[in-house]
Amino acid sequence: MIKVPLDVPLARPTLGSAGSTGTWRILKPVIHYDKCTRCRLCYFYCVENTIDLEKNLYPRVDYEYCKGCGVCAQVCPTAAIEMVREVK
Repeated sequence: MIKVPLDVPLARPTLGSAGSTGTWRILKPVIHYDKCTRCRLCYFYCVENTIDLEKNLYPRVDYEYCKGCGVCAQVCPTAAIEMVREVK
């Protein structure tokens, strides 16, 4: 597992820089907090910058801007993020 110090500076795009998702997303990430080790890889790899960290370092997805690409689920070392079909 990769541990990144809290004081590492990051350059990230502004939140939702690619625009709102609308109604076209097919899959969305669901975080299983019982499996999450708070490694922050999902946060670092999120292409759309839609994963933010709570004060306790648990990730939180902003579904208004998440595109459902699945990168966060792919990089999660504990399979704590599951891509599930979007229910409309």
